[in-house]
Formats: sequence, C-alpha cells, structure tokens
Amino acid sequence: MIIYGKQLFLYLLKKHRDKFIKIYLAKECEKPLFKEILKTGVEVIRLDFKKAQALAKGGNHQGFLAEILPFEFADFKTLKNEKSLVILYGLSDVGNIGAIIRTAYALGVGGIVVVSKSLAIEGVLRASSGAMFDMKVALYSDGLALLNELKQSGFEIYGTSLKGVDIKSAKFGNKKALIMGSEGSGMPKKALEKCDKLLTIKMKNNWDSLNVSAAFAIICDRMLDE
Repeated sequence: MIIYGKQLFLYLLKKHRDKFIKIYLAKECEKPLFKEILKTGVEVIRLDFKKAQALAKGGNHQGFLAEILPFEFADFKTLKNEKSLVILYGLSDVGNIGAIIRTAYALGVGGIVVVSKSLAIEGVLRASSGAMFDMKVALYSDGLALLNELKQSGFEIYGTSLKGVDIKSAKFGNKKALIMGSEGSGMPKKALEKCDKLLTIKMKNNWDSLNVSAAFAIICDRMLDE
C-alpha cells in the first residue's frame, strides 16, 4: 500500500516506523529528518517529480511517499469489551471518516465500526493524519445485525436526529455506542428504531445542520464527559 503526504509520513516515522517497506523521497529534507528516515533501515529511493506524481496518482505528496504494510482491521469481537464505540452507518466521504477517526482517538473512544464491506484505506489514513493506525477500526457489512449484537453485549445505542434529545441534557449508560449516519440521508429508519435514545444539537440563528464530523466531535465530547 502506498501512502503520501508529509503529515502522514512523519506520523508513521514517529510512531509506526515498523510499517515501512520502502520510502520514496521527491525532495531534499533537512539532515536531522533524513537521519531519522535512515534509522528505519528500509530502502530509501529518490524520485523525480513526475514519478512521484504517478506513484501518488496525482495526489499532493509534498515530496514524501512510502510503501507500507497493509492496514489490519480489528476483529469486531474484541470491540464488544470496550465502554464506548462509534458506528459509522452509511458514511462515504473519506475526509469525514478520517476526521471522525482522528477526533475519536483524541477523545478516547474505544473503537470504531464502519458499516460497509470495504473502505478506501489510503484516503481515510491521510484524512485521519495517521490516527487510524492507533484506533481499533472494524468493518461490519450488516448494520442492523451489528446493532442487535451490540444490544446483546450490553451497549446502549444512541442515534442522531433533529427530533432527538438535546445533548446538553442527555444521560448516557456505562456502555455506549454512538451512531453517525450518512452525510446526505442520515440514519436509516430501521436503524433509528433500534436506538435507545436519539440525540440532537440545538442550534441558533435558524441553522439546521452541521458537517457530520463536526457534529460527531460535539456529541462525542459530551458523551464521554458523562
């Protein structure tokens, strides 16, 4: 798997250098940084701009690229022992998914389950700034079956809806799973019906919606502060 971009590259260099297979540099870097790169012990290859652009498929690589080991998803069974989970139900934008993973890691969420059969790993890794490597992320293809299994494992399920309870007055259980629906249509009706409680963010100035990653940050902070 190829990753690129300075921020993601430096995160891996600092915390997960064992993931590197090959490193590609398309620009000169400062000597201290280059010494750290050499300490990885992997092959370092110089690329011209054209070859680097091709390897990054036109993305903004900023001169830093690498081949890394494949990302390993968590086994969902291991997540059932966590106290807090986030369920991404129908989200498709890698930028939003990555931002949610980054925020979840920063706030201390136990794990994330993406309701999907697959995920655009490279894009999500970049958007998460590497935090995805430090967050337990599982895939689960059947969303309704997932919610049933979480209930059987003692989780209280919290969904998001404009008709929900204001998060400022919401009370949360010891084991909680927060569902964030898709960017356009939100949560499916059948998923909403399985929730123990629906939450909303009361807004001012006649505004009625927030970006899903921004809404998640607000709700998650409140939920984990309980």
